Amino acid sequence: QVQLVESGGDLVQPGGSLRLSCAASRITFRLYALGWYRQAPGKQRELVATISSAGSTNYADSVKGRFTISRDNAKSTVYLQMNRLQTEDTAVYYCTGALATDFYWGQGTQVTVSS
Repeated sequence: QVQLVESGGDLVQPGGSLRLSCAASRITFRLYALGWYRQAPGKQRELVATISSAGSTNYADSVKGRFTISRDNAKSTVYLQMNRLQTEDTAVYYCTGALATDFYWGQGTQVTVSS
């Protein structure tokens, strides 16, 4: 069974940084496009960032210049470095893996930005 397991969520003050990790198992990781989504209370889930199998990246406008997605194929892990965090970044963050018709979600990790 495919597993995507996120970690790194925490409570952080505005202006702080966090790095989320998502470890994958039972997939040919290097072939997959990977992404991070988030869902804030009372809001729809939204795409935050994606990285292709070739390493091309895309970001939501709200996080450009602050967040960086990266991948380590040797460790089957995708990361989301989040800097200059804002209260609006508070959400549950989910990682995803996609290849052709396969699409997988992780279970999510809570990020809370508050003073």
